[in-house]
Amino acid sequence: MSTSQLAQTLKGSEIIKIGAEINELKRQGQQIANLTIGDFDSNIYPIPDELKQGIIDAYNHNQTNYPPADGVATLRQEVSDFLKKHYGLDYNSNQILISSGSRPLIYSTFLALVDKGDKVVYPVPSWNNNHYCHLTAAEEVQIVTRAEHDFMPTADDIRPHLKGATLLALCSPLNPTGTMFDKKDLEEICDLVIEENASRLPGEKPLYMMYDQIYSMLTFNKEHVDPVSLRPELKDYVIYIDGISKCLAATGVRVGWGFGPEKIIGQMRSIVGHMGAWAPKPEQVATAEFIKSEEPLNNYLTKFKGEVKTSLSLLYDGFQQLKAEGFSVDAIQPMGAIYLTVKVDYIGKTTPTGEVLNSSADINFYLIKEAKVALVPFSAFGTDDSITWFRASVGTCTHEDIRQMIPRIKDALAKLS
Repeated sequence: MSTSQLAQTLKGSEIIKIGAEINELKRQGQQIANLTIGDFDSNIYPIPDELKQGIIDAYNHNQTNYPPADGVATLRQEVSDFLKKHYGLDYNSNQILISSGSRPLIYSTFLALVDKGDKVVYPVPSWNNNHYCHLTAAEEVQIVTRAEHDFMPTADDIRPHLKGATLLALCSPLNPTGTMFDKKDLEEICDLVIEENASRLPGEKPLYMMYDQIYSMLTFNKEHVDPVSLRPELKDYVIYIDGISKCLAATGVRVGWGFGPEKIIGQMRSIVGHMGAWAPKPEQVATAEFIKSEEPLNNYLTKFKGEVKTSLSLLYDGFQQLKAEGFSVDAIQPMGAIYLTVKVDYIGKTTPTGEVLNSSADINFYLIKEAKVALVPFSAFGTDDSITWFRASVGTCTHEDIRQMIPRIKDALAKLS
């Protein structure tokens, strides 16, 4: 049976493929430390008790009909207040759109701004921009970033590619690296966008920026920065992606919000409405109540961030110890999100069974088999499979899990020749 060209050419999630391999090994009885999924084990990291009870109460009060297309009014107002309080950003409720997590917001940003053949510029590694470019038939321009700059793009990296572009897609803290923009670097990128828009003719489509800050409340060693706070004149050109999915370990609650220019948010609302990608109404009602409660929110974030930071630090210290012992590994100090960027540079090595590791995927599956540890190679985020950097996500592991996996990784690497 013939299907559409889009369906035939759309690639599935590389992370889900790795997850399927892990699930099969688990089905066989093997215990795998799964550092692949950007999610949380809710038994290790439950959502706030007050949020959970609020959701239950909303269901008990029969808040089970359709929500408004742009989100429950009280939630949009509370998000507006939240943005002012925590970021100093001034967006009214008509400039805010609620959806079922961040994915529909990102996709609707692409659909609202990008026509077939329009240029979209984004760094690699990064999450899913390649797929959204494919879905919108955009001309994608990938900016290859460097480990020595924490895999964050610089103005010099971006400058040659902005002429005629429609969208610059950025994320900080970055999925997959957990690294973040410095204030100076983001200022310089913002200035490039301002300069490019000033060069365009009247009636010409401007250059927009999508800024994904879904992890912005989950930072450790650096201060989060954002474009409009640094350059207020960009307010008409920046669409933000945010929500509770990561900062409250609430990935399954499905409450995200986007905010930006009112006209674009309105167009995105229509697109999300046709998708039916609304956040459930009880979850919206409960989120509105929770984010306005300063003390429960702060108490939760303090404990949650402390636990995640400890996990990331344990993994980072473990890799640094392996490096000090002469193993060809490395890691970048954690800054935010739930991710550690690690290097396992063993391409060309031979396994005890005589197999040569020819790619980052080969290294990963060797570690799954021999160390019972699963990572995600950066090739799943747009880089070449010869790049031996990996994403390690700590959301489904206890501190003890992490302590125990380091000796297993050491033993597995020691077997290579």
